[in-house]
Amino acid sequence: MSAQHEVTVAGIKIRLLLKGLVVMLSLVVLGWGMKVSGVGDMLDVHWVDAEIKGHGLSGEMIFLALGTVVVAAGLPRQAVCFLAGYAFGLGGGVILSTLASVAGCVVCFLYARLLGRELVMHRFAGRVRRVDDFLRDNPLTMTVLIRFLPVGSNLLTNLVAGVSSVRPIPFFIGTLIGYLPQTVVFVLLGSGIQVDPLQRTSLSVLLFVASALLGAFLYRRLRHGHSLDAEIDAAVDDARGETPDGNP
Repeated sequence: MSAQHEVTVAGIKIRLLLKGLVVMLSLVVLGWGMKVSGVGDMLDVHWVDAEIKGHGLSGEMIFLALGTVVVAAGLPRQAVCFLAGYAFGLGGGVILSTLASVAGCVVCFLYARLLGRELVMHRFAGRVRRVDDFLRDNPLTMTVLIRFLPVGSNLLTNLVAGVSSVRPIPFFIGTLIGYLPQTVVFVLLGSGIQVDPLQRTSLSVLLFVASALLGAFLYRRLRHGHSLDAEIDAAVDDARGETPDGNP
């Protein structure tokens, strides 16, 4: 099937929604497999209780530190959110996974800005220029917009933003806000392994689809002719028959 004839939902290509849903399904299967096999019970009793819950604040700091490393290394932060929901429930999971996700972003950003500028500029000079142009006028709002989208690499975005001219604080605040929708989705999904699995899993799927559609809608409305990435433009613009400047 050609790109021009791909099936879309509210202007976003269906394959992107399916990709996110496959990630959610794989995490649910993994969680249920752990629970049915007894591994989940072992982790809950002997690891979560002893190493994290059993140690109060210090245990939560262990999870936060590990989550930060995972996100900073470019591994899927959705897995961190899922495990936070599994271990701490909805409220605690959202707080800890959000902190870990933002902390991982900060580590990457500061690494690029303070230590890795030459490497990142050498490898991604063109992308740095696009991100710089995209974020320059309103870094907080446009960062929220980037984080809302269900496509793109968080690691690459963090590194490229680090060597751009964007101010750190608006970028970090925008990241925190923009991460929240998918954080809630995957924490809710993880918490559903222990409590109300059918209801919470179904709600997670609905929230994921809604957040993806919202991200695509806002990207088309607010980018004002700027281009962040060819893949993103193709996913949310070409599906509607638009050119990169947003005109039909």
